[in-house]
Amino acid sequence: MDNLRNRAGLLAGVAAMLALGGCTTMNDTGRPDVLATAALPEASGVFATPSTLAFQAPDFTQIQTGDFMPGFEEGMAIHSAEVAAIANNRARPDFENTIVALEDSGEMLGRVSTVFFALTGADTTDALDAIENEISPRLSAHYDAIYLNDNLFQKVKDVYDRRATMNLDTDDAALLQETYDQFVHAGAMLSPADKEALKDINTQVSTLTTQFGQMVTAGTNDATLFVTDAASLAGMSDAQLAAAAKAASDRGRAGQYALVLQNTTQQPQLSSLADRETRRALFERSVNRNSLGDANDTRNIVLQLARLRAQKAGLFGERNFAEWQMYDRMVESPEAAVEFMRGLAPATAQAQAREAAALEAMIKSEGGSFAVEPWDWNYYSEKVRKAKYDLDETEIKPYFEMTRVLEDGVFYAANQLYGLNFRRRDDMPVYNTDVSVYTVFDRDGSELGLFYFDPYQRDSKRGGAWMSNFVDQSHRDETKPVIYNVLNIPKPAAGEPTLVSFDEVETMFHEFGHALHGFFADQRYASMSGTAVARDFVEFPSQANEKWATEPRILANYAKHYQTGAPIPQDLLVKIDRASKFNQGFALGETLAAAMLDMDWHLLVPAQVPSDMDAFETRALKATGLHAGKVPPRYKSPYFRHVFGGSSYSAGYHAYLWTEMLAHNVNEWFDKNGGLTRANGDRYRDVILSRGGTLDYGDAFRTLTGHDPKVEPLLNARGLAGDVQ
Repeated sequence: MDNLRNRAGLLAGVAAMLALGGCTTMNDTGRPDVLATAALPEASGVFATPSTLAFQAPDFTQIQTGDFMPGFEEGMAIHSAEVAAIANNRARPDFENTIVALEDSGEMLGRVSTVFFALTGADTTDALDAIENEISPRLSAHYDAIYLNDNLFQKVKDVYDRRATMNLDTDDAALLQETYDQFVHAGAMLSPADKEALKDINTQVSTLTTQFGQMVTAGTNDATLFVTDAASLAGMSDAQLAAAAKAASDRGRAGQYALVLQNTTQQPQLSSLADRETRRALFERSVNRNSLGDANDTRNIVLQLARLRAQKAGLFGERNFAEWQMYDRMVESPEAAVEFMRGLAPATAQAQAREAAALEAMIKSEGGSFAVEPWDWNYYSEKVRKAKYDLDETEIKPYFEMTRVLEDGVFYAANQLYGLNFRRRDDMPVYNTDVSVYTVFDRDGSELGLFYFDPYQRDSKRGGAWMSNFVDQSHRDETKPVIYNVLNIPKPAAGEPTLVSFDEVETMFHEFGHALHGFFADQRYASMSGTAVARDFVEFPSQANEKWATEPRILANYAKHYQTGAPIPQDLLVKIDRASKFNQGFALGETLAAAMLDMDWHLLVPAQVPSDMDAFETRALKATGLHAGKVPPRYKSPYFRHVFGGSSYSAGYHAYLWTEMLAHNVNEWFDKNGGLTRANGDRYRDVILSRGGTLDYGDAFRTLTGHDPKVEPLLNARGLAGDVQ
């Protein structure tokens, strides 16, 4: 459940140079003089100018695979020439001719990158993968050439050093601070020799993270479990069996059943499969992917990345990569992050032990004589849930039809809180026929932006769920946000409804929380708008939005039987609420174990990087104090794409836990102030969601809630408060 805005910049180790815009005295071209008068290479092709479609949305009818490499090359050439003009400008550096000009540069490259990386994530091909392999290290070198240009940095620093004498408003000051910080963080103050070493490391890291991501996608597809005997799939519904049969047929295995993996260690089918050997086979396919010694084995890449990142941190004089990475976070140091996670571990471990005992009691009651294993956990937890709360997932799903959840649930909540309205439109080109598009209207009836919804799992899509922008909001550029949500819901057989689990319902609300953060952006500069915030803040609005999935008024509007339209029975709602704190040792524990594993990899110095990835991972998981043998991490290292498939969540996966704490604090604020009201929604929008990268995270949080973040609301929501010693 990622936010992947500006992914191309992240690949290069930078996030702000792709979507740039500023406020300054302009000539009649609308660009700073230093750029308007520069001799630039001529742009051509579909990416040369903004799209002419509504909201400048990408015109997928015009974009072909063959457009990307020329687009990248022209975009980089133009961007380099723009930067050279800024760096070589003889006028004294000022906010307009340096900071705003940098903000305004790279527009074509941004358009190419935005579309390209959206496709490689959501609908890739072998040809796109080949381009990504070639272009990723070149993008890394391109941005290194900008950030390590000493002449350019001296101009930025000159402006920065004189900031107190300038009449900068909030947006200007935030842009200047962010620009300066990114140059320093990217290595602008290193020695010439260290800059060269850094360039080499960045190129290697870019190549390896691209390879890792592609290998995880391939390894996940290759790990699909094919079953020939339907009896081995006892427990799956008829609709699930039909979908599995179609998935097998689509893969050239007509007459069989395909259990396709999602990105996480545990798999949804494990909660219903009655045959223990099938469960075990599916789990082992999942947990062992990308570590089988084949062409998709990523373990060596993990070790290389750990070593390179540790070496990179050393160039900056930092003790480890985590220390270097966390320069702009709300949680300011690795020590603080580790302390936060260790504080959660004892209560989580106690809950896991209780839950395991309950599952083993259920196993024994059915005549079993085995201890619960990871492939048993979800199956028997469903049995315990049904026995304890009389709640069966198959009883719930008929009330959660996907489109109704989206339009009458997710959208309706946004209407009730913020006054938004939505209209589906069929005139916008899409990159895949699974995608639907909606115009979003603000509380005053004006057009707020455009929303793309891509729900279904497919082999061309990487695992997980995420949000990003095709177009960023900017008052200066007069652009409104064009945002997409991508999920991985199994696609039903033709003619069957898409009935989703409650976990998938919450994911839909979660990802739209990211979208709201983007839609409510109210910034002058595109690079500072919407979700352009710290990694350990960006997941907070999305997690807070999950609250409304179970709000009675919202549930009553969308939880209706897909055949009869009957509302979900009140007694079933009561069961859902009562069961909401069930199995939380498992749910919190798998995320906590992954987050602690991530931090262990990035606390290493070069000499500590192991030669045996498996042994290191085993030791690290044991040291968590959790029951990782029974509750494995949500991701193991060989398929931990958040951490090794890019830089955005490396030394930062704990952000999901930190922001969950923030979200529950804010949910408590909503409850104390009347819950689902327009007044509360407008206040939250004004203080948090509209501020983008211009806010001080702690100040904004305190302004809204009246206090610093507290862990108790998180533990209460998880039902773990009584386990804290």
